[in-house]
Amino acid sequence: MPLRIKDKQRVVKELNAMASSSIAGAIADYSGLNVTEITELRTKARASGVYLKVVKNTLSKRAFSDTSFECLTENLKGPIIIALSKDDLASPARLFKNFSKEYEQLKTVSLAIDGNTFPASDLDRIARLPTKQEALSTIARLLQAPIEKAVRTLKEIPTKFTRMTVGVKDNKEKVS
Repeated sequence: MPLRIKDKQRVVKELNAMASSSIAGAIADYSGLNVTEITELRTKARASGVYLKVVKNTLSKRAFSDTSFECLTENLKGPIIIALSKDDLASPARLFKNFSKEYEQLKTVSLAIDGNTFPASDLDRIARLPTKQEALSTIARLLQAPIEKAVRTLKEIPTKFTRMTVGVKDNKEKVS
């Protein structure tokens, strides 16, 4: 059943709002996937915090106008599924990469991060990016390392002093 104009406007408004607040997105050709497989993809998307939507390409083009995903409009051809993420740069790429391992029919068409378009060949590279939590923990470890080294160095001063005084005492005992 075709969408009425009000429904189309609602879909465009919803997708535009999501695209405006998202930092990363990906589009993929889902032809060849059945309903069960798409439902599984939607479930995995929800679990990873990715907004997933199948929208007509003409409506997607309207929704993406004046957003950082306007660069994806040239690749909107054929049956396309859209994945957007508000929090993690690599979530859409990771979702499509992991799902396409099991279902080869899902073919990533293009990726976008903050207005920059990336070809599907960059899928692996982008999917390997750390999550926000992983990046923050790496930064914390890097910041913590110099502090630990300074503490160890400061702790070593009294230890060396004690060893030296014990050595001097032992030398005096041997001499006497």
